[in-house]
Amino acid sequence: MGKSTLFNRLTKSRDALVADLPGLTRDRHYGDAKFGKYQCILIDTGGFEPLIEDGIMYEMARQTEQAIAECDAVVFLVDGKNGVTPQDKVIAGKLRLANKSVYVAVNKVEGVDKVIAISDFYELGLPNLYPISSSHGEGVFALMEKVLSNFPKNTEETIEEEGVITFAVVGRPNVGKSTLVNAILGEERVIAFDEAGTTRDSINISFDKDDKKYTIIDTAGIRRRGKVDDKIEKFSVLKAIQAISDAHVVVLVLDARLDIAEQDATIVGYALDAGKSIVVAVNKWDSLSQDIRDEIKDMLKLKLHFLDFARFNYISALKKKGIGELFKSINEAYTSAFIKLSTPKLTRVLLEAVNRQPPAYKGNFRPKMRYAHQGGMNPPTIVIHGNSLEGVNKSYTRYLERTFRKVFNLIGTPLRVEYKTSSNPYGSMAKK
Repeated sequence: MGKSTLFNRLTKSRDALVADLPGLTRDRHYGDAKFGKYQCILIDTGGFEPLIEDGIMYEMARQTEQAIAECDAVVFLVDGKNGVTPQDKVIAGKLRLANKSVYVAVNKVEGVDKVIAISDFYELGLPNLYPISSSHGEGVFALMEKVLSNFPKNTEETIEEEGVITFAVVGRPNVGKSTLVNAILGEERVIAFDEAGTTRDSINISFDKDDKKYTIIDTAGIRRRGKVDDKIEKFSVLKAIQAISDAHVVVLVLDARLDIAEQDATIVGYALDAGKSIVVAVNKWDSLSQDIRDEIKDMLKLKLHFLDFARFNYISALKKKGIGELFKSINEAYTSAFIKLSTPKLTRVLLEAVNRQPPAYKGNFRPKMRYAHQGGMNPPTIVIHGNSLEGVNKSYTRYLERTFRKVFNLIGTPLRVEYKTSSNPYGSMAKK
């Protein structure tokens, strides 16, 4: 139909998934748009099938009805090539009862007579008809100018908010990611359905909690690349990877009843490569006996040993248990990722670590570490200066990482240690 194409054009983004396939959008998707002095929030919705009473299409219809209830105006997109359909008439009837301002956008009318293209749609009984092409942009500005004409204009420039903690909820399909998102928000904000692959797009949702601002990103389940054959799912995986890149903190959701799989390690790999903080949420914990819980904790410690810096939270998204502790872990990981470390403190910790355990000799030389400073945040990067540092082995680097983590209480974030060797002023003479 072209709803997501129109959404992307209006928001000047690629936030909504677009492909020549029906039913791609399922949850409602929010985005900011600006037209001259008008600024608004747009909601992209899935296909609306109000007569279906069960299954995923029913859940999609509920999301659309919620979006209609929330909004001030509705843009009803219809297909100008196909003409009026019985489904269009049903939706039009629903919209007339909603008591909202409704604007009918007759899409896909590029290259045809606009008057003829919209004439069939007058039988819907909705007066505001506008011929457009969401893919080419024809008529879109005129449509939005009319939609926004009854709303106040912005008198001041919008100031971008700082200090918003963005976290992405990621994991394999059907581990309870959307249920967790709904539990965090306290409403059925995204579709949670007992079917793998229910979420296809990445959904960004802003909210406040305990006087802090957050943006949560619900993502599609990530499978191994070799298992991703469906065209829609390939888009979904790419959007999930993008969400990891956009987030400050990545919440990896695991199903406590399932073994750790290659996909879980793959997801963590994406996050670590991007330098993102990580929190692990082990879901469906409430249904397990104490013996099974102990076994699972041992298994997680063994198979996810490379996440020893991350907090593991044991939760039940369905019963909303453990959500408060999960938030503490998210805040802790964010704080650690953006910590500011002074050069004197870093240098003191470095020299104390070297005194306790000097680096091993490399040939005839022992690496000499002189001082350290912070080279970046998110993740914290510590740059160590000295001589012959190219000889520092990986085990000693891990020793320094553990030391810095312990002293500065860095939880949940990767830590990078880099070396910068001072040039040897006599190096050229030694070669002669």
